[in-house]
Amino acid sequence: MLIRALVVLLIVLNLGVAAWWTLRAPPPAPAAIEQPLGVARLQLASEARSPTKPAPLPAAAATAPAAVPAAPTPVAVPPKEVAAEKVAVAMPAQCYSFGPFTDAAAAKNAHEVLMAVATRVLPRETRSGTTRGWRVVLPAAASLADAQATAQRIAAAGFGDYFIVREGSEANSIALGRYRSEESATRRAQSLVAAGFPARAEPLGEGRASYWLDLVPGPSFDTARAQAAVQIAPRPLDCARLK
Repeated sequence: MLIRALVVLLIVLNLGVAAWWTLRAPPPAPAAIEQPLGVARLQLASEARSPTKPAPLPAAAATAPAAVPAAPTPVAVPPKEVAAEKVAVAMPAQCYSFGPFTDAAAAKNAHEVLMAVATRVLPRETRSGTTRGWRVVLPAAASLADAQATAQRIAAAGFGDYFIVREGSEANSIALGRYRSEESATRRAQSLVAAGFPARAEPLGEGRASYWLDLVPGPSFDTARAQAAVQIAPRPLDCARLK
């Protein structure tokens, strides 16, 4: 009897517990936890979201070309006409030749007068008549002793074929050789000048010297005034021959 009573009691208890569990009220929702300011909320790995992608641009904005920076202002280049004008001023197309002058002194005086209205004045010497060759000579020294000292320096510089003129109008000058052609005489004179000796090439014979002045005109040049100043008419000359 006792065992049967315990079994019935357990059945009644189980039925009571089951009825209470079924009919009980749902538990209240947990209160939200307030996070302190400035502290990020912890998230589970499953709650993490992928970063949002930027919204696509509108079709018009996607196809619009990027803004191109403004091009720098080009540097002004002088026109060709200005450059040509400057060249023309530096070397005009028309030059002039004055001559012939009777002697070197007259040509020198005219040179000083023409320089006031010219950019350049170039002396030129020509010979008329027959010649028998060319010679190279040093101008006469002040004394025979000076001529001998110059001759010693010429020999020390490695030059031969020279002698001192002791008599006549060219006394104390130094002759440095005779040549058949002007080219050979000029080459000899130039080598001596390069060594520091004032040698010059001269023609031999009855050829008469004439002196000319080739002129590059300046801004104030006037042919009529220049002719009146030197008493010789200018002749046209191509400036390309003076370059």
